[in-house]
Amino acid sequence: MKISRAFAIAEKEVFHVMRDPFTLAMALLLPMMMVMIFGFAIEFNVKNIHLALYDGDKTAASRKVAETLASSHYFIISPTDSPQKAIAQIFAEKDRAALIINRNFEYNLFAGQGAHAQLVLDGSDNSTVGSIIGYFSTIQKLSYEKITKEKIPYMINLKTRFLYNPELNSRWFIVPGLMVVVIAVLSTLLTSLTIAREYENGSMELLLSTPIRPIEIILGKLAPYVILGFGSVTFVYIMARGFFEVPFRGSHLVFYGGCFIFLTTCLAQGLLISTTIRKQQMSMQVAMTTALLPSILLSGFIFPVESMPLFFRILTAILPARWFMEVSRDVFLKGSGVYELRYSFFVLSVICILMVVASIKKFKRDVEA
Repeated sequence: MKISRAFAIAEKEVFHVMRDPFTLAMALLLPMMMVMIFGFAIEFNVKNIHLALYDGDKTAASRKVAETLASSHYFIISPTDSPQKAIAQIFAEKDRAALIINRNFEYNLFAGQGAHAQLVLDGSDNSTVGSIIGYFSTIQKLSYEKITKEKIPYMINLKTRFLYNPELNSRWFIVPGLMVVVIAVLSTLLTSLTIAREYENGSMELLLSTPIRPIEIILGKLAPYVILGFGSVTFVYIMARGFFEVPFRGSHLVFYGGCFIFLTTCLAQGLLISTTIRKQQMSMQVAMTTALLPSILLSGFIFPVESMPLFFRILTAILPARWFMEVSRDVFLKGSGVYELRYSFFVLSVICILMVVASIKKFKRDVEA
């Protein structure tokens, strides 16, 4: 194998990327769009909850409850004149919840009889119900302390401390995971087109008629996309650190080492798709399906793997995106090293080797045929 011949193929591929608006747009704009869309659009902390409030008591105590709700910044309160109107707001989908404060609320509270209020929730969207109930448990405690001017006595004083992400900032969780999505989609998509394009244009036969060897074609084709992949990762890293202010507590060597293994796996996957299908349009569709969906839905990017059914938990074990997701987030937020991530690195390396061997053998068989 001669490096000069592989370099010539790489130079040719660079010229093609620079002249092709579609490829250039994917390489430059796709990471930017993903960072902006996922970084800003995904928010796990439920806010701006529209709440219909009926105050049937109209006393200082009931007003304290309303003030506590408003000051929490989680609720947008809509006062109503009757319990029926408050419930009607939910049916009309104008509000997500309704709080109905009964008459004699303050009297019953200070009389020791127990003050009653009813919380009605829209259960059709169960993603927010748990958050609303959690908010109200805290608001109930704070309201009681404001009304009675005394703290609620507890036999056990439980203090909660969140490690690695003290403020539960959703962007600290989402943005490191974008590394997985960007590498998977960009690398698989670009390399799925490169070999198929040569077959469609008829230039692959011309390449193979020269003294150049198949392994030199593969290396020359993949080298520019390795650089593009690392450039995209670096761009997301800069956005994460500078724009979203995500901390980086680990080693850059460990992080970029994991990026290289995962990037190689995705490039080999795209090469395998390209040599198998040989049609650019079909290759692009297969690449988007096999790269985008697993990296978003089955990697733990949004939905925890531990919460998935058993079949999908087993399925994720063969997906490289699942293991690199653990590497990226743990290095960013926990500062984990190679030893802590040894199992993820091992599985990711095995998948990488199998994918590279499969893609090279498939390409050689097609050339010999």
